[in-house]
Amino acid sequence: MRFCSIASGSSGNCIYVGSEETHVLVDAGISGKTAQLVAEKLNTLSKTHQIICITHLPQIAAMADNHYVIEKSTKDNRTISNITKLSYDESIGELARMLGGSSITDAVVSNAKELKNMAQTAKNN
Repeated sequence: MRFCSIASGSSGNCIYVGSEETHVLVDAGISGKTAQLVAEKLNTLSKTHQIICITHLPQIAAMADNHYVIEKSTKDNRTISNITKLSYDESIGELARMLGGSSITDAVVSNAKELKNMAQTAKNN
């Protein structure tokens, strides 16, 4: 197993642990510019590896080729997880929710679209 830090910021670290078969990335305590750096490095890794990333960071989620939402519910004292693939417009809505929390304004939706467009531009370079 290799263990290394791929990004550090004032608020936390992004740690990568991997072997030939398994890769794990922990993005605890990062945000902003550091999250963007991690998103760009994940994009680079995705050219040679399959990436499955669970994140609460919109900078990382915006970089996804396929964006899913995971929702948990309980039924008969059992936890049920549902995974749904999002369309482009649904992805923008989810990014807006991640950015704006409970108040999704036009400005937040515009920011989500800009974040998605910036990610696409970064992937095309």
